[in-house]
Amino acid sequence: MKILITGIAGFIGYHLAEYLATRGDEIIGIDSINDYYDVNLKYGRLVELGFNNLKIEYNKIIISAKHPNLSFIKLNLEDKIKLEHLFAEKKFDYVINLAAQAGVRYSLINPNAYIDSNIVGFINILECCRNYPVKHLTFASSSSVYGLNSKQPFSTKDNVDHPVSLYAASKKSNELMAHTYSYLFGIPTTGLRFFTVYGPWGRPDMAFFIFTKAILENKPINIYNYGNMKRDFTYISDIIQGIVKVNDNPPKENKNWNTMDPDPSSSQAPYKIYNIGNSKPVELMTFVKTIEDKLNKKAIINLLPIQPGDVPSTYADVTDLIETLDYKPEISVNDGIKNFITWYRNYYSI
Repeated sequence: MKILITGIAGFIGYHLAEYLATRGDEIIGIDSINDYYDVNLKYGRLVELGFNNLKIEYNKIIISAKHPNLSFIKLNLEDKIKLEHLFAEKKFDYVINLAAQAGVRYSLINPNAYIDSNIVGFINILECCRNYPVKHLTFASSSSVYGLNSKQPFSTKDNVDHPVSLYAASKKSNELMAHTYSYLFGIPTTGLRFFTVYGPWGRPDMAFFIFTKAILENKPINIYNYGNMKRDFTYISDIIQGIVKVNDNPPKENKNWNTMDPDPSSSQAPYKIYNIGNSKPVELMTFVKTIEDKLNKKAIINLLPIQPGDVPSTYADVTDLIETLDYKPEISVNDGIKNFITWYRNYYSI
C-alpha cells in the first residue's frame, strides 16, 4: 500500500508511521512541525523514525535511513497547491489524516488556529482525495464531540450536536464534511473518535505528561472539578491497532440505513464512525495515584473547579469496533503508565 500519513511528527502519527513502515507499506508523511508544543519532541520522533538530517526544508522530500520505504515532507495542509502536487505525483492508495490543531483549552485562546488547520486543512485533504481518488480516507475525530451528552457509554449511534469547545466543533465538522464527500463523490471515509490517548512520546500538553513532569519537579498539579473526573484512558498501541484495522477495511454503504431513523455512525454512502477507547473509565485521582506509584513519589495537588470546555466523564462504547472489525483495546492503565514512565525517564535522563 502507498499511504499518506498527515501529522507524522505528532504523537499518534509517529507511532503509526513506525508500525506501517515496519509492516512494509510505502509511507509518505507530512507535518508542519508547528510550535504548539515543544518542537524538540517532534524532531525527536522524526529522528526515531530515521530522519537523521533535520535541516528540513519546506516541501522537500527526505528519506528515512531506518526505513527506505518511509519519506517525510514538511508541508502545511493549508497549502492547497503544494498538497495537490503531492497527491498528483504520489497517487496514494490510502490517506490517514492525523494532522490537526489539538487541545481543548488552547481553542479558547487561539480559535483561528483550529479553523485554519482543522477546517481549511481538512477540506484541502478532501478535495485532493476527490481529484486524485484514493481507496480510503481515515481521519482523526475525537471523544470531545460528545460535548454535553451525559448518557454513557458514549455511542456513535447518539446525536453529537452540542459540543462545548471549538476544538470539538471542528472535529464534528470534519465528520460532516467527510460524509458529504463520501455521498457526493463515493470516497470511502472513516472517522475515529479517540479517547484520551497516552503513552511514550506523548504530547506534553496532556495530563499524564504534565502530572509526571510536575511530580518529579516537586511542583503542584491542578486537578479540576475537585477530582470528580473520569477518563477513558487509551494506550497508544491500542490506538494504532485500531487505526490499522480500520484503514485496511474501507467502509461500504449501509444497505439497511433508514432515512426515517438515520444512524449517525453510518450511511447509504461509504462512510463510518468508530469510537476507539479502552471502555474502562478511570477516576482521575486513581490515575494520579498510578503515576505516583510508578514514580514512587507523592503529588502536590491543587483541587480546582472544572474548566470551560471540559467534560466530567468520558466512556467509549466500542460495540461497532468489536462487531465489525473484531477488535477491542485492552492495555491496562497500570501497564500503560509503567511504559510511559520508563520512556519519560529515559528520554529526559531522569
